[in-house]
Amino acid sequence: MFVLQLNIGVEPNKEYLSYELSKAALKLVKDVMLIKKGENVVISADSSTDRRVVESTAEAVYCIGGMPVVIYTPTAPNACVEPPSPIGAAVAKADVWIEYTYSYIMHTPAWRNSLKNGCRYICLTGMDVDMMVKTLGRVDYDTLIELGELFKEKIQSADEVIVKSNNGTNLTAYNRGRKVRHSGQKATKKGYPIMLGGQISWCPIESTINGTLVFDGALWPPLELGLLKEPVKLEIKNGRITKIDGGFEAKIFQNWLKGMNDENMYRLAHYSLGFNPGVMKQTGRIVEDERVFGCMEFGIGSQGESIMGECWSAASHSDGILLKPTIILDGKVFEENGIYKLPKAVEICKEFNMPGY
Repeated sequence: MFVLQLNIGVEPNKEYLSYELSKAALKLVKDVMLIKKGENVVISADSSTDRRVVESTAEAVYCIGGMPVVIYTPTAPNACVEPPSPIGAAVAKADVWIEYTYSYIMHTPAWRNSLKNGCRYICLTGMDVDMMVKTLGRVDYDTLIELGELFKEKIQSADEVIVKSNNGTNLTAYNRGRKVRHSGQKATKKGYPIMLGGQISWCPIESTINGTLVFDGALWPPLELGLLKEPVKLEIKNGRITKIDGGFEAKIFQNWLKGMNDENMYRLAHYSLGFNPGVMKQTGRIVEDERVFGCMEFGIGSQGESIMGECWSAASHSDGILLKPTIILDGKVFEENGIYKLPKAVEICKEFNMPGY
């Protein structure tokens, strides 16, 4: 029996999932970014970006009456690096900015200036054909947003947040009234950055974050990492990394942080929940990995105002994935080994046909 095997997401032919990609791109520009006739839309990409995604997005923008402006640059050595000045000038005047840049520009002065000027922004770093079809085209976005709103209200109504895992994670923090950002929304507000659907984010009171955090799914940047072959263990005291343990990949991460020569790179920036039904396993593309259904993602380094906690700048920003967390809110189990326990959440998960429900 002949079985066709595909390297999902990296097929070089332009025809791969072309119809499905067109549908997903149209959904992105029309239903998520809410682009209107006559709006100027900057689409930024670099030499690591899947150009099929970029071109399909530009075509969709043009089809609904927007004006697409596509900018390609070489891939920067790190994320959060200030882009060449022509990009900064373009996004400063854009109505909408769709970022596909692998070494994303988010958290830079150019990014902040674009938001200040009212740009509607989304970060889709590392997006490829397969990812776009799975996480956008085939997802009931309205129901996904409903699930995010449910999680948002539950998290921000809690004070004590304990995160545990069989991998050794045991982290305690307190919200003390901190609000939760539902980043996976539609672009309804000027100057408000959004992300791919299937994520909420917040930061407990930074000084209350203590314990052990073990990444076992993915970690990126640095560019040398992505999918983890072995766990990276962090000791956290008062919201700062005090020790890093593990094997070769942990050493890469440790050296990367040290090389930044910036104490703010050791700050834990945010907690996030991932719940996009199109993502069942990690792939090495961080925006997708952050949304593995049932995972948690933790940011390290630079922290923006939109998280609604403390705000600080750092040399870069990194995100790490914990795959099957147990989350306890004020003594009650919210999620156990990657399975949500709220009755309404269970109902929606069943609608999505998620395993374990």
